[in-house]
Amino acid sequence: MTTWLDSVAGIVGPRHLITDPDTLAAACLDWRGRYRGRAQAIARPGSTAEVAALVRACVAAGAPIVPQGGNTSHCGAATPDDSGRALIIQLHRMQALRAVDADNNTLTAEAGCTLAQVQDAAAGVGRLFPLSLASEGSCQIGGNLATNAGGVAVLRYGPMRELTLGLEAVLPDGSVLDSLSGLRKNNTGYDLKQLLIGAEGTLGIITAATLKLFPAPEATATALVEVSSPADALALLHALQARFGDRLTAFELISGLCLQLLARHLPDARPPFTPPWCVLLELNDGGSEAVLNQA
Repeated sequence: MTTWLDSVAGIVGPRHLITDPDTLAAACLDWRGRYRGRAQAIARPGSTAEVAALVRACVAAGAPIVPQGGNTSHCGAATPDDSGRALIIQLHRMQALRAVDADNNTLTAEAGCTLAQVQDAAAGVGRLFPLSLASEGSCQIGGNLATNAGGVAVLRYGPMRELTLGLEAVLPDGSVLDSLSGLRKNNTGYDLKQLLIGAEGTLGIITAATLKLFPAPEATATALVEVSSPADALALLHALQARFGDRLTAFELISGLCLQLLARHLPDARPPFTPPWCVLLELNDGGSEAVLNQA
């Protein structure tokens, strides 16, 4: 008897329909181990057309869909519920860099590209893609978009909402939204991409994006600064912004407790001091690093 999973296998190919219990169990558990669900299978499409066909097949079968990137998120949205009816759609195979345009400072990547791949592609043409996360070697662009990831450079460059010019996505009826324009001065119609960014897959499955690139900084200065309270950290932030403007790229407040945990679990990475609070900050600019270090 033909089942809807046979239809799924026909779309992605039998090799890319995963029902192995161990693989399923890993995909049904979130990164922190807080959420655990069950799923019928994992499908790994290789193209936007296959994603669209999968969505239509799931709609016809009444099967829930859970899009999943690198499964490194802390928000739990990539974990299925406990019904065991869901199909997890992983986009690992969709890793094409469709375009890198250094003249327009844009890059178009499929959703399965890791953040590190996008960073490296930008660096290869002398540009910077500024999103930076601890999981950048395994988290995927589709997941970064779905969660509106911010990272350490959000102070200067903003979260993914501000780093995205266009999107391609499969909508809940299986139709494809193609809005991959790299045009910055675009005042036409609704900005539908902003509905999808941060929606955690509830409004559609992001399959590709056109992202903003920036000139690669030539000078970097990094400092770990002791402060006595969050209020003092805020005063320091205001002083640095007044002096350096948007050259202040990162400003992260860290509690003394976090530093103690770091020293306990990573003995080779002991901090230089254990204050009640500290700030990790970074300045970026063109020209010589000496200018930043002396400032």
